[in-house]
Amino acid sequence: MTKRLLVLLSVLLAVSMLLPACGPAPYECTDPIGCVTVAPGEPIHLAYAMVISGPDETLGIDSRNGLDVAVALKGKVLGHDIQLTGEDDGCSAEGGQAAGTKLAADPTIVAVFGTSCSSAARVAVPLMSQAGFVIISSSNTAPDLTEAGNPNNHPGYLRTAHNDKVQGAAAAKFAFEKMGVKKAATIHDGSLYAEKLQAVFADTFKQLGGTITTQEAVDPNATDFKSVLTSIAAGAPEFIYYPIFVKAGSLITRQAKEVPGLENVYLMGADGMFSPDVAEGAGEAVEGLFVSSPDTAAFTADYQSVFLPKYKELAGTDPISIFHAHAYDAMNMVIAAIEKVAVQDKDGTLHIPRQALRDAMYGTKDFPGLTGNLTCTPTGDCADPKIAVYEYHAGQYPPERIWP
Repeated sequence: MTKRLLVLLSVLLAVSMLLPACGPAPYECTDPIGCVTVAPGEPIHLAYAMVISGPDETLGIDSRNGLDVAVALKGKVLGHDIQLTGEDDGCSAEGGQAAGTKLAADPTIVAVFGTSCSSAARVAVPLMSQAGFVIISSSNTAPDLTEAGNPNNHPGYLRTAHNDKVQGAAAAKFAFEKMGVKKAATIHDGSLYAEKLQAVFADTFKQLGGTITTQEAVDPNATDFKSVLTSIAAGAPEFIYYPIFVKAGSLITRQAKEVPGLENVYLMGADGMFSPDVAEGAGEAVEGLFVSSPDTAAFTADYQSVFLPKYKELAGTDPISIFHAHAYDAMNMVIAAIEKVAVQDKDGTLHIPRQALRDAMYGTKDFPGLTGNLTCTPTGDCADPKIAVYEYHAGQYPPERIWP
């Protein structure tokens, strides 16, 4: 018995000496579109593609500020810092092409927040989708970007912004039901965002019983819109809806007051014109201008008590556009998905499988965001959309919420 026990102890000792050398098997990525590995002490690399210069810069800077608030309040993610870098999408197809090309070439990026504008998304998203990224926008609203079977809907793309099918319909109901107008005209600037939004407005307005007198297109880089406005005046509309951007929107607001027949016509833009630069650019003519936009009054209590104080601390100002809370929610959704799917080694190395991350994002259900409870569809619509109408007053910002 003693000899057999001695042999057994010897075997156990030998095995115990071998075990530390073997250790756990190294992580093997089996994700169909690959994994991002984050070394110990290295940050998780997230990026943005937003408009951060030019006449529409308040839109992108405001959303970027929302991302910064989320990162600051979260701190580390699975023991890693977050590194946020970005590119200017220019709120244009050209800018989107440049930003998308540069970001898609960086394999360390896990997810991209953006684009700011739907026109940029049309060219940037395919590039970033092919790179395997999660792409989530806080302000793209064009319907076709999340439409099943549409070539502009790409794998990995989601948004926390509302679909313009919601916003355009709300604007039409405001015009017809609240303001009591029966004749309206629309203007778009050829952008994906504006063209789709005015089309939804026009279709809904006609379904409600109204008449669309004309649907005009303008060059967003023009400075004189009086000929178009004069043509619109010939149809005697009571209401003009022009869901375009800051530069052209400000000029149209100013010049409409100077065109015979339009002096008392109601003017309305959309969330692309929710900016202090509109108040400044239109001057006194901004008085009475309506804009449709997300309803901040419907945001959760944390928006006032937690988010806004931190925003002001970090940015040094109150919000300068309208999609900052949507960007905040987008960042927190991505962080939650990373925490759900990432595999962490004992030394802190993090492995983030790309397809699993996309699946976790699309599987988001009743996520408690500032903008509501967010649930994503299979094609990427995640918003809990609530639209309000605001009215500008000369010398004041932000505009006053007046409906519903």
